[in-house]
Amino acid sequence: MVDFGYKIQADRQINLDITNKALANFVKKHENSFNTCIGCGTCTATCSTAKFTDFNFRRLQLFIRRGETANVKAEIAKCMLCGKCQLACPRGVNTRNVIMMIKKGLEAHV
Repeated sequence: MVDFGYKIQADRQINLDITNKALANFVKKHENSFNTCIGCGTCTATCSTAKFTDFNFRRLQLFIRRGETANVKAEIAKCMLCGKCQLACPRGVNTRNVIMMIKKGLEAHV
């Protein structure tokens, strides 16, 4: 076998039809403002934790919508629940309650 210096990477597509949406449905049901989140990143820009770690609320909501619960567990542990993101959100998303619902949802559904 000849080595040409490159390799074919594994497929990175996410099939949203077969992902586990239980956590997303739980959060949407118990915190209705999560439905209005457009992922603008304002919350991440004001986050105190993000200045010291790689926490990113925008990435967290993306993981939830994609059904990637393993990534959610690792990300959610970084949040300090300070509430700065909630104050800055232009859509009025109750991010603190979203975080709490994610934690409850992880206990209940995963």
